[in-house]
Amino acid sequence: VQLQASGGGLVQAGGSLRLSCAASGRTFSSYDMGWFRQAPGKEREFVAAISWSGGNTYYADSVKGRFTISRDNAKNTAYLQMNSLKPEDTAVYYCAADPGSSWLISVGYNYWGQGTLVTVSS
Repeated sequence: VQLQASGGGLVQAGGSLRLSCAASGRTFSSYDMGWFRQAPGKEREFVAAISWSGGNTYYADSVKGRFTISRDNAKNTAYLQMNSLKPEDTAVYYCAADPGSSWLISVGYNYWGQGTLVTVSS
C-alpha cells in the first residue's frame, strides 16, 4: 500500500488543522494505522493510532483531548483532526500502516507516507 499525507500548513496557536492520509491499494481497510511526528532535532514520536475497523483508538498523552484520529475505509483515507494546537506541536507528521506488535513503535510499521509539515506559531 502507498500512503500520501496532506493537510499540513501554518496555523496560529489555538487553531486547528486536519491531516489526511490517502492510501492506494485494496488492503487499506485491513491495516491498523498510525500517525507519528518528528520535530527538528528530535526523534520521531507516536501521536495516535486506530484499528482497521476504526473501533479502537489510542493517543499519546501530549495530544489526548486535542487530536482525533479517524478513518473512512470506503475512501481509503485516514485523518488526524488537530485542535487547540500549540507551538510544541510543530513537526513533520507522518502516517503509517500495518504496525507490528505495537502501535507505539515506529520501526514496526511496514508502510509510511512522505510526511506533511505542521507549523504552529505563537
